[in-house]
Amino acid sequence: MTTTVAVAGGSYFQARTVVLQQAQDAAVMSLTDQLTKVYPIVQLPPTQDDLELLAQRLSDRESFAVVVYRDMRAQGGPDLTDPLTPELRQEVRDGRIAWQRVSLDGEPALLIGTQLALDRSDGTSRPSGLEVYSVRNLVPEQQSIDRLASRAWLTGGLSLVLAVLLALLSARGVLRPVRDLSRAARRLGEGDLSTRLTVRGADELADVARTFNDTAGTLERQVDELRRLESDARRFVADVSHELRTPLAAMTAVTDVLDEEAEHLPGDAGRAARLVSQETQNLTQLVNDLIEISRFDSGTARLALDDVDVAAAVSATLRIRGWLDRVRTELPPGIVARLDPRRLDVIVANLVGNAFRHGAEPVSVRLVADPDWVTIEVADRGPGLDPEVLPHVFDRLYKADTARTRSEGSGLGLAISWENARLHRHGERRGSLVAGNGTHGGAVFTLRLPRETADTGGAR
Repeated sequence: MTTTVAVAGGSYFQARTVVLQQAQDAAVMSLTDQLTKVYPIVQLPPTQDDLELLAQRLSDRESFAVVVYRDMRAQGGPDLTDPLTPELRQEVRDGRIAWQRVSLDGEPALLIGTQLALDRSDGTSRPSGLEVYSVRNLVPEQQSIDRLASRAWLTGGLSLVLAVLLALLSARGVLRPVRDLSRAARRLGEGDLSTRLTVRGADELADVARTFNDTAGTLERQVDELRRLESDARRFVADVSHELRTPLAAMTAVTDVLDEEAEHLPGDAGRAARLVSQETQNLTQLVNDLIEISRFDSGTARLALDDVDVAAAVSATLRIRGWLDRVRTELPPGIVARLDPRRLDVIVANLVGNAFRHGAEPVSVRLVADPDWVTIEVADRGPGLDPEVLPHVFDRLYKADTARTRSEGSGLGLAISWENARLHRHGERRGSLVAGNGTHGGAVFTLRLPRETADTGGAR
């Protein structure tokens, strides 16, 4: 657009200048030729009749003359408004040939003025005081300029339309691959690893498309391999866990007998029997936890929902494990929520047991509720959680040995509790389990569950 305007405007002004310059040169030459016919002037001062005769002789079809001598003047053309301007007359009086474009009765005109010289007997000349002005109508030139302007702007407009069309085609050729690349990158970022671009041409954008396709292909292969390895690992853990259940069941039966006889066994034999019994229980718990984790990973973990009195369910969890007298509770009655009581029992047992093992008494359990959520807070008065440990509290098989003096569990309890909490959801509301430190020291675990949980199966 800038180029079109510049070219059209430049062409117009150049053509206008040329036309006006030609008109001016023609007028000056015409006036000069006419003045040579009336030289020499020998009678001064001239009479009014002399001025009238001179004005008529200097006028023709294309221009008319105005002759001025001091207070006298004669005009050889139509009786129009005085065309002479003070600026033009002053330049002529100063002995210069001057010209000026003016508007006479709404029409453009060119004024050219000069002062005639008086010849002396010695061959020199002096100003005579006789001013001669030629008034030339510029309407034909103005019409020519208008036609040139119309053609220039018409050509510029057509050039602009053509330039816009070419720009759109060029932009489309450049922007379409860019838009395709943007959409493909968005789909790839959303997880569609099969996204590919159609390669067109052999320019830089085609190279970018080929690079994108190669990158997406490599990424897809690597992700598929990682998924395969992850699936194999999960299947291996699940298979091993299930295979271990049968021998562990037999070992548990044997350790039950050993537990009964351990008190009667002497010295090292009794300690060995108790150690085997304890480690068998730990191994059984680890296998059960691994089986539970495999259900979460495979998406087969389901909720058995029921309308539960939350305070009664928490009290039952503490009473079954013999913790009711050791835990400070704030369990207002009458809070009913639809959730899975078994998974609530697992969560509360893990949190309270974790507080006893890794924290310090007193351990407190507090229950609050609102129309949408049920919140259970488990706190202890131990050393709390180290800031470096907090991001990994719910990681599987994570033990903060450097932060705690004892780490007897499998490292899966909190991970299972976190998964159980997330299984409870209703619409956009989803259960959560958050770890932190209390204002007065000690670790604080906050469980939030929706009061109305929908049965979404094992959705993750």
